[in-house]
Amino acid sequence: MTEQNTIANESGAPPSSAWVRFLRTYGPTPNNLTMFDEYVAGAVGRAKVQPIALSTPMLEPMKAHVASGRPGSMLIAGTAGDGKTYHCRALWTSMGGDPRAWAAKGNLKEHRLADGRLAVFIKDLSEFNGEESDAPLARLEKSVLEGDDSEIVILAANHGQVLDRLRDLGRRQGRSHPLRKPLQEFFLQAGQEPERLVVFDLSRSVGRMALEEVVAAVAKHSEWNNCDRCSLKSNGKVCPIFENRQRLLGTGDGAQLGRRLGDLVEIARLNGQHLPVRDLLALCANMILGHRDAKDGLMSCAEVAWIQEQGAVDRGSVYGNAFGANLPKRRLADRPVFKAMAAFGVGDETTNGADGLLVYGKDDVKLAPAFARLIASDPVYGATPRLLSAQDKYLEGEEAARIDGGAAGFMDLLQEQRRRLFFTLPPGEEGYPFWSMTVFRFAGEYLEMRAALLDKKPVAETVRGRLVRGLNRVMTGLLIDNVDRIFVASSGGFTQSRVSVLCDTEAPSRRLNGVGMAVKLEAKTGRPCLDVSLAQGAGNSVAFDLTPVRFEFLSRVAEGALPGSFSNECLEDMLAFKAKLLRKAELIRGRSQQDDDDEAGADSGSLTLNFIDIEQGGHGFSRPITVRISE
Repeated sequence: MTEQNTIANESGAPPSSAWVRFLRTYGPTPNNLTMFDEYVAGAVGRAKVQPIALSTPMLEPMKAHVASGRPGSMLIAGTAGDGKTYHCRALWTSMGGDPRAWAAKGNLKEHRLADGRLAVFIKDLSEFNGEESDAPLARLEKSVLEGDDSEIVILAANHGQVLDRLRDLGRRQGRSHPLRKPLQEFFLQAGQEPERLVVFDLSRSVGRMALEEVVAAVAKHSEWNNCDRCSLKSNGKVCPIFENRQRLLGTGDGAQLGRRLGDLVEIARLNGQHLPVRDLLALCANMILGHRDAKDGLMSCAEVAWIQEQGAVDRGSVYGNAFGANLPKRRLADRPVFKAMAAFGVGDETTNGADGLLVYGKDDVKLAPAFARLIASDPVYGATPRLLSAQDKYLEGEEAARIDGGAAGFMDLLQEQRRRLFFTLPPGEEGYPFWSMTVFRFAGEYLEMRAALLDKKPVAETVRGRLVRGLNRVMTGLLIDNVDRIFVASSGGFTQSRVSVLCDTEAPSRRLNGVGMAVKLEAKTGRPCLDVSLAQGAGNSVAFDLTPVRFEFLSRVAEGALPGSFSNECLEDMLAFKAKLLRKAELIRGRSQQDDDDEAGADSGSLTLNFIDIEQGGHGFSRPITVRISE
């Protein structure tokens, strides 16, 4: 696009131009300045628009802590973009601090509280270079370690940064810093926070709830009301910015797009990927403003007329923008949220049914009704002139569409349509399961299982059975179909063996009288876990954290996939789990033999081994064979 296309005449600028220009700065631009809380206040003033208002979920407990007069200080921790400075500023204002003093230069602010204490705000520890951080940390030490109640230090810092600075400070002091280890345990293992230091960890916010709030704050913003009097969406014209905003709002699909987007964010979070609020803002801004032909991949109002003239509205699809299809790969790699979204493989993953519908549906009598309902019903991003023309050329066998990469354009359009189908396919659509458009084909069942555990309801029998079948196939390396029991198998001494035919012990697939497998919800992680108990009593079980990727692994193996073909990391995790079970069984046997004298006169010249056999129907059972040992 030329410079002439991108610059609008300010006197005739569309009514939402200032707002869209401001929202654009939240997107994944090359020079993203909304990384800094201080920039936002200035940008709002320059743009003369209402700011994007997000809640400060930790503000009330922070205020309550300060008001309680509890001695000590406060650490506001998190990763970049979690809203540490945002919370700091809100707390400062709630205490009666002057907003102008906060906005003035300087990273350290002081405010006298009504109870006489001096509140010392350290807005961002990273602003202090090297040994410069010694002074603010010394004030923290004085309050927390030395019992000085004249000050309450409110320090904002990234997890790793505060640990590194404490380690370096301790080294210069010739000691192991007393705050470092307890803070590390608090961050990594949800341990106890240090005495006299209350820690608010913003990175523990819930993914789906944070996304819903960000979507509402962006898509329902009052500045969008100016679009009602914009000529770019009059006389039947489609403004891609307004269209994307409406779809993100859920006005035409009952908010299904938002729910599916929330599912993706939730699966990413449960897999251990933390997506800060800043990244969720970038995701929403990109979904609304993204366009492959726009400057920096993000539309401004000035570009919409040109996009409409070129017939290129469809190149700004909200569904492709969700995965960063409008951005260069280098910029995608800079944002954790787009790396997380790319990991789902939406657009690359598909099914024969979905691709058959996309390629042949328009002309196939049997597929035509489904094509009309699922694709042609969306003329903006579904059955667009660009797609229908490329489809005709491909099917009619035009030579240019079949050789020398000529079909690449059609393949790109297919990829876009797969992304759209993931978000638009109705739940339970026969023949077109939307989770099969991702690498996590069992993610829907994982979320249902977790929801059931949260509601204290039983896990679906089909899911439990598939998990047991997957466990058995990984632990034995055999195509066992048992869902009633779990075989803890070995190869006679090497626990990491991929094929194990010796049954060391068995456990029921359902917990009964304190023995067997239970599917529980782990309070610290919020994830389901498999807890396999080999004997009655405390300490006789081994737990396995069931992340979405591990659930997918076990489910795929249960359905016939080879363990090594999906994820070597998952396989290693499962073999480590098996090794723990074998060790636990050995300890239980050792205790049992010490307590049982019945075997005192047993024949020591024989050894009984339990071999795993498989019947014709795939049912496995253990068959004991006694081997006599010669002297």
